[in-house]
Amino acid sequence: MAPTPNKTLQTDASVEAFLAAVEPETRQADARAICALMARVSGFPAKMWGPAIVGFGSYHYHYDSGREGDAPRVGFSPRKAALTLYIMSGHQDAALMARLGKYKTGKACLYLNKLSDVDQGALAEVIAGCLAYMAEAHPAT
Repeated sequence: MAPTPNKTLQTDASVEAFLAAVEPETRQADARAICALMARVSGFPAKMWGPAIVGFGSYHYHYDSGREGDAPRVGFSPRKAALTLYIMSGHQDAALMARLGKYKTGKACLYLNKLSDVDQGALAEVIAGCLAYMAEAHPAT
């Protein structure tokens, strides 16, 4: 049986239009700041992945199960409950994460209630660390 196709694919949708529709205004301002930070740190332009993820760069993955696809190297989504950053946070240095501020983590996500809860310099280092990890684990082709 063939694997289920991925739902989250890179699209040609406008990142600006997506960000302009984020509410409330404080969440939109945070989303714009994270977008600028990720673009600066990654060196990749922002692209939409599915209807609600802004991603930077891409990589191809292949699991032992046979499932494979493409995903952004780093990305974020300004969700209602939290700003969700897709940054493979599990490999980060504990001292750096302690400097970050108030956050929660998931398997491959960093959740922020608001950007002012974290040290943005430390956040830039976390993003850069993720990109370094991704470059090693999934070299650009």
